Amino acid sequence: MIVLGIDPGITNLGLGVVEQRGQRYRMLHGQVVQTAHGQPAPERVGTLYRAVYEAAQLYRPQAIAVEEQFFYRQNELAYKVGWAMGAVFLVADQMSIPVYGYGPPQVKQALVGNGRADKQQIAYMVRALLGLPSLPKPTHLADALAIALAHCFHQPLCANKPLR
Repeated sequence: MIVLGIDPGITNLGLGVVEQRGQRYRMLHGQVVQTAHGQPAPERVGTLYRAVYEAAQLYRPQAIAVEEQFFYRQNELAYKVGWAMGAVFLVADQMSIPVYGYGPPQVKQALVGNGRADKQQIAYMVRALLGLPSLPKPTHLADALAIALAHCFHQPLCANKPLR
């Protein structure tokens, strides 16, 4: 199974592609797509869309796994993360790829066994599971790979249904 993991953000979107073969995992692709605050919104969303589309075209994932964001008092941030998610959803629709959402505690629990693990622990487990020579950096990349791995761990259990 190939999973495209997304850490959504309008300024920094983490994108990681993980292949699972039995109990073995490997990173096929990883990048952080950046846009600038001064760019017009359509240009920023277009940049994200093209990067996600290119990765999906090249690696043909069976699933897209995204981090579900929870914002309580940050309405503007939630709004702009929504722009990034729109780009992801458009690619998923165009290519008929199901999208699954995982909250940060689910990802932490899946990788570390503790829903309150810190970013360093997550990065360490991503490195170990994927056999990387060093910790994935920046954190947006580590998060995207962690989300893809979390989907690999959850999928056999049918824990999540595609986002609707």
